Amino acid sequence: MRITRLKLLVLVIMSLFGLAAALEVFASYYYLGQTPPGCTPGGFFDCDKVLGSTYSQVFGIPLELFAVAYFVVNLALVYLIAFGSEGVFRRAIRALFGWRFLGLLLVPYLVIIELFILHAVCIYCTMMHVAIVADFIIISYLLFYRGGIGTQAEPGVTGDADTLSKSPPPVLLGSEHLWPLDFVSSNAAV
Repeated sequence: MRITRLKLLVLVIMSLFGLAAALEVFASYYYLGQTPPGCTPGGFFDCDKVLGSTYSQVFGIPLELFAVAYFVVNLALVYLIAFGSEGVFRRAIRALFGWRFLGLLLVPYLVIIELFILHAVCIYCTMMHVAIVADFIIISYLLFYRGGIGTQAEPGVTGDADTLSKSPPPVLLGSEHLWPLDFVSSNAAV
């Protein structure tokens, strides 16, 4: 495995949380035609109002299906990070950061629609929003924190710890290092 079990768990947990919320909404509201558990029609936490609005679909496809796809792609990329070759790892970690950033960009739009246009909140949508924001915070922390993925060898993981610990921090705006893992040697285990 390319990363520790703890980091793997941290990368997976919020995606599973968001996936569970998306699947619950899809199953109960769209498949069974019922209000999701915990939602009260007519109140502030009115999932029916949010899910029944014109904003809940794109080209006739419920946003929950997009959310399911989003979290499944997250989990697939985490798998590639954990078990892929060096080249796959590098591409997957960059893709995961970009993918989670795209998810993060959508959250303010969806929250504004719920709060200021619909005047109702779907608790399951909020759970997905929290999962998306937490996903981005987690991957950012693991990429940019000195002890995170690709920045330094961990106890019990083979690799050239001296080389990695002396590596310069990434320069995000410079031409030398465009991505946070560009300075990791190709033979280092993460």
